[in-house]
Amino acid sequence: MPYLDLSEDYQPYYEIFDYTDPWEKSETILFIHGFTEDLTAWRAWIPHLSRKYRLLMFDIRGFGKTRPVDETFKYSTDLFVDDIVRLVNRLIDEPVHVVSGKSGGISAMRFAATRPDLVKSLILTCPPLVAPGSSDWLPYMLEHGIRSWARKTMPARLGYDASPKCIDWWVDMMGATSLSTAKAYLNWVVTTEPRLDLDKIKSPALVIMTEPSEQTNAAAGQLLPDVVRAGMPQAEVLVLPIDCYHAGGAHPDTCAQAALKFLEKLS
Repeated sequence: MPYLDLSEDYQPYYEIFDYTDPWEKSETILFIHGFTEDLTAWRAWIPHLSRKYRLLMFDIRGFGKTRPVDETFKYSTDLFVDDIVRLVNRLIDEPVHVVSGKSGGISAMRFAATRPDLVKSLILTCPPLVAPGSSDWLPYMLEHGIRSWARKTMPARLGYDASPKCIDWWVDMMGATSLSTAKAYLNWVVTTEPRLDLDKIKSPALVIMTEPSEQTNAAAGQLLPDVVRAGMPQAEVLVLPIDCYHAGGAHPDTCAQAALKFLEKLS
């Protein structure tokens, strides 16, 4: 299996999908998944993008096939960015396009804000602009387990019309996360303020969002699309009229095609 020895405590699992013409030089898209996910969260995007781009997908620290972390581990946004920088430098050694989902957008935004030399463009699907998560998530996980939490929260994540088979697949994938990793991640993510990085991002950007809820709007203090447009005026904002908060997972074909259209305009 392809593991990369980046440091003593971080050997990420990764996969590269590349069906481009081998005689042409291809640009790379780096994918950053969200909480309790792994790189397979992006599987439906592969057919849309891998013919024209090299796709680099990896399990972030603590998740998927990458080794879990202890519950006392100190995650930080800058640590995630450092992991990403080392991964890109080792495997690609040139600037990349970046696609993120949900809380993966926190490190994606910081990466674009602090390392513009490594970011060609940024595509955010349903990024949190205020600290994500819910205060009842961890107590529920401790009492019932992560699989039960994943199933309980799945309708809001994927939409209330998601098929039972679809929900089962996501529950199996997300439910495999270790409780220690989930605890450490939640201790970090509730301290973040992702929108503070928006005005530092100068790369071309596409932000895919779903119809914002009253709760998220109240937390941000205003409509979330307006927050993005004010903080990152160069960004294209696509608001999908769907009732869920994980567009990249619930509607991967729509999102991947929007990403492809955006990238083709850049090139």
